[in-house]
Amino acid sequence: MASGPERFLQATAHLPITPQRMPDSTHTAAEAAAAVGVEVGAIVKSLVFVVVHDDDRREPVLALVCGGNRADLDALAAVLGGRIEKADATTVKAATGYSIGGVPPLGHPAPVRTVIDRDLLRFDTVWSAAGSAYDVFPASPQQLVAWTGGELADIGTR
Repeated sequence: MASGPERFLQATAHLPITPQRMPDSTHTAAEAAAAVGVEVGAIVKSLVFVVVHDDDRREPVLALVCGGNRADLDALAAVLGGRIEKADATTVKAATGYSIGGVPPLGHPAPVRTVIDRDLLRFDTVWSAAGSAYDVFPASPQQLVAWTGGELADIGTR
């Protein structure tokens, strides 16, 4: 079985993505910002949640949040139309194929409903995980919206 970064490269081979391996961990937004040499806001946090719908259906969702922000769960619930719960590590891996700390915004085994923090649009280039806590890639926020089919919303709070 391919490693996270190798799976990511295979899944995104059709896109102009060039992952970079960092010498230091990029597990957290602060670590990623330090490793890449950008402000923490230019880091994309790929956070998996579960939306629980009125009919008790549970759906994993991906929130792409500006690195300087916290996910606003009330705002996310309003966008998704259900109660929001944090996903555990097993749910994250099942939904995305990647472990926490290396979840990329795309390249998952199956589509994951995605909501993107509008605050990321402040940046020309943002950096996202590329399958591990050491691999990242740059893209414009507009590319992430197009590639993920994500919905822009005000889901981040400072």
